[in-house]
Amino acid sequence: GAQERPWPVRGWTLPGVMGIGAAQTLLKSSGLAPSQDAVLAGCGPLLWLFASQLLNAGRRVRAIIDTTPRDAWRAALPHALPALTGADYLLKGLRMMRAVKRAGMPIYRGASAFSIEAEVRAERVHFTDEHGTRRSIDTSLVLLHQGVIPSTQLPRSLGCEHEWDASSACWRPRTDAHGRSTVEHVWIAGDGAGIGGAKAAAHAGTLAALDISRELGALDAASRDAQGRRSRLAMKRHLAVRPLLDTLYTPRAALRRPTDDVIVCRCEEVTAGEIRAIAAIGCQGPNQMKAFSRCGMGPCQGRWCGATVGELIAQVQERAVGDVGYYRIRAPIKPVTVDEIADSIALSDDFTRGEFPS
Repeated sequence: GAQERPWPVRGWTLPGVMGIGAAQTLLKSSGLAPSQDAVLAGCGPLLWLFASQLLNAGRRVRAIIDTTPRDAWRAALPHALPALTGADYLLKGLRMMRAVKRAGMPIYRGASAFSIEAEVRAERVHFTDEHGTRRSIDTSLVLLHQGVIPSTQLPRSLGCEHEWDASSACWRPRTDAHGRSTVEHVWIAGDGAGIGGAKAAAHAGTLAALDISRELGALDAASRDAQGRRSRLAMKRHLAVRPLLDTLYTPRAALRRPTDDVIVCRCEEVTAGEIRAIAAIGCQGPNQMKAFSRCGMGPCQGRWCGATVGELIAQVQERAVGDVGYYRIRAPIKPVTVDEIADSIALSDDFTRGEFPS
């Protein structure tokens, strides 16, 4: 349902640079922890969760570079009282941050102007700290994170309508309270419909299932609503903290719109400067941008550049991102290996790998 938000910065395509989400997957699935000189950079709950998980695994990192603006708490303050409904999330986050701080890991807050520099692979990071001092840290591994956003490729490929959510600076499908999309017989539940976390996703799935049951005639509307009451209340509780987190951790425009020399489309190596130049001559949206630059035509089909391309076009043309639009999606939704395709084929009991099925 969710994917890490791309953070295009100078050097993000170098070997030795990856997302914190990917590093967490390696830690959980294979027990692989990053080297001691790793640097964690960015913002959002996963930054602190991963740092605390590394502590539990007996591992430290060289530094944590937090790009959350120092005045973000002031903007988020109006959401603090409603967020207390989800106090469990707040307490968990505070405990993680306290544990990391007590462990003595160097933490640089309010960082800006972040970049990764090297000749062949990551060697150091540069940034400006909250006091305006320019700093440099040597490292062989940089782990980036700027929060998570809904993964929209699959619903887009089905023709579901989407809208730009300015509060969290991302696209999300249009759904009703039951998860019903704008396409008949398609419901979307969980983070793919809007970031809410695993517990909220489970309740969203329940509500979608109940509405599907009503559509199939197994329930009437009154029974659907009665059986879904507990899940609706639980979802409200789990989502109460989201406005606070979105205000705190949604990266500001300067972090989402890179400088001209930064590569935006990793697959086709198209820079932000090229995208801005094409937008300046009248390119109306990401799909026309494909024709001019091949941006978004690589294996990821725009997952790692789509939102950034739309924002850059909107910036140059002084338009709303929602009016600029997004890519039309083509198969494959995600690249798969031949081995994975072979494993998905239903084979008869007497079939042996290497034979051609009749």
